[in-house]
Amino acid sequence: MNQSDAGGTLPPWRHPAFRTGAREMLSIAPGISAWGLVTGVAMVKALGVPLSLLMSMVVFAGSAQLASVPLIAAGAPLWVVWATALCVNLRFVIFSAQWRPYFAHLPLAQRLRLGYFTADLNYVLFMRRFPQPRPAPEQLPYFWGGAATNWLAWQVPSVAGIALGERVPTHWGLGFAGTLALLGLLQTLLSDRATWVAAAVAGCAAVAAYALPLRLNIVVAIAAAVAIGLLMEQLPRQRRRA
Repeated sequence: MNQSDAGGTLPPWRHPAFRTGAREMLSIAPGISAWGLVTGVAMVKALGVPLSLLMSMVVFAGSAQLASVPLIAAGAPLWVVWATALCVNLRFVIFSAQWRPYFAHLPLAQRLRLGYFTADLNYVLFMRRFPQPRPAPEQLPYFWGGAATNWLAWQVPSVAGIALGERVPTHWGLGFAGTLALLGLLQTLLSDRATWVAAAVAGCAAVAAYALPLRLNIVVAIAAAVAIGLLMEQLPRQRRRA
């Protein structure tokens, strides 16, 4: 990244907004780290160390990793693994569309880097700080401050879980701890009625379709949540037109 990346004379890591983004992400980093540790342990028990490290660094999407790992371990067809990961990560298409007014002017290579480091909570914090969809010099440094903190908060515990996974007894209940951490992260994303309804529908759909093989209940839950979310977005528009 060069000086123009920050939209001003300072490189992003020296801009005050970088420290602001890092500081705000630090407040929720413990929950991210707990989930990263659980994901690392789950991956190494199913895939072994080399594949787990590769997946952690390349995929960098905790929900997709956790959804894919049991399918890979069970020998599910490749198309099922890909379809599950794609459905789980569909929300990032929405994130990217929301970020377009802020970062569309940047070079393609830099936008691809932003896409790799995009995560749920740095999206939430970014939109909370910059609700108006127009570019500003401090936006990119703020993004990198939060993204760098989020990446380290995830990868360090994840690698630790991979390295120590075989030594972690099953009766420690890390899976339940990870579920609690995920619920804590989920709460920060439930900001309005539409997200609450979508989350409730997804939960009901996942339970109702639990008997499906290959964890396809996850795909069903995501499809139901996306459908109800789109429906709730369309209803106000139709009312205004009427």
